[in-house]
Amino acid sequence: MRYSAFSLFRQAFSGNRHWPRQWRDPQPKPHYDVVIVGGGGHGLATAYYLAREFGITNVAVLEKSYLGSGNVGRNTTIIRSNYLLDGNIPFYEMSMQLWEGLEQTLNYNAMVSQRGVVFLAHSDGERDALVQRGNRMRLNGVDGEMLTREDLQKQMPYLNFSHARFPILAGLIQRRGGTARHDAVAWGYARGADACGVDFIQNCEVTGIRRNAAGEVTGVETSRGFIGCGKLALATAGHSSVTAAMAGLQLPIETHVLQAFVTEAVKPVIHHVLVYGAGHFYISQSDKGGLVFGAAIDHYSSYARRGNLATVEETMEEGIALIPGLSRLKALRAWGGAMDMTMDGSPIIDRTPIDNLYLNAGWCYGGFKATPASGYCFAHLIARNEPHHLARAFRLDRFRRGFALDESGHGPQPNLQ
Repeated sequence: MRYSAFSLFRQAFSGNRHWPRQWRDPQPKPHYDVVIVGGGGHGLATAYYLAREFGITNVAVLEKSYLGSGNVGRNTTIIRSNYLLDGNIPFYEMSMQLWEGLEQTLNYNAMVSQRGVVFLAHSDGERDALVQRGNRMRLNGVDGEMLTREDLQKQMPYLNFSHARFPILAGLIQRRGGTARHDAVAWGYARGADACGVDFIQNCEVTGIRRNAAGEVTGVETSRGFIGCGKLALATAGHSSVTAAMAGLQLPIETHVLQAFVTEAVKPVIHHVLVYGAGHFYISQSDKGGLVFGAAIDHYSSYARRGNLATVEETMEEGIALIPGLSRLKALRAWGGAMDMTMDGSPIIDRTPIDNLYLNAGWCYGGFKATPASGYCFAHLIARNEPHHLARAFRLDRFRRGFALDESGHGPQPNLQ
């Protein structure tokens, strides 16, 4: 929908009261073919692809708050496919390709910015590990290019090259990687799914999962009453263990807080997404000029959305060690998300041992960048009762079977020996 300059001006002075709704606000029906619990990026993308690609439109997405109120709106917006292991590289490359066409597919400005993602190496061991990663990427048809110290000095002169505790030796760049506007991604998928007939039931908290005498899932108890379904799909991120427990299912997941920060706006200075190899620190610059950055999870289990000051201090120390100029900026705000961390750092997209119950969980640090492929593969699983070939490694029983996919997902592992 296009708006004239006059209509935009009029809306601004009316308190934005007259914008048309981007999606409906329906009352829940007694029964749906598929009910998706979780109105975040993965739940919304799953609903969209179920309707658009697989023709299943009698779908409801249940969200205990408002759409996009969870992790999809509380992250650092990075998208990339520069993974190492065969089980991960093709999947995240599928996601990267979907990102590249997402705005045209949804007819919505998701502000996808392919500015390049750079992993930095600070030791001979890390440099060798990045060479290996780059070779594995290229063997899978994914772009990757090694940068020398001289290349990095020319392109990123603001980095600490002189008196760094961990000297910068090299870097691996994926030029197609970058960022996307997280809340716009949620809105675009929601509008597209709504146009296909999907119902979004907001302020609807799931309080229980109902099963029949044969053990099959038949629906959910919610704060707005019972809603029946043929298939139930859980996409509740950091609360996956809680919702799965309602059906008597115990998951190999821990929940931790992941914090992120943004500074005051400055002129364009950081033109890539940077990942610090001497720690777990990553940074980019938003379109508004603020520097957006984060580090590792708080190392204790919690469902809170705020972390502790020790992690704040560690994050700031890593940032200033990499970019000394950060010490002159004010951090405007911080936020946190509840992260569902699996034992091997890789996700789960699978049918559960409980009939009619499907699971999308365990995304660790990789949830936002996986949104398009996760939604498509989860929709494929629900519609056809078999995994998409690019998500076969993400089975729930891999931990019991000894097929763990050990890749932390956040970038190069420190190897400073």
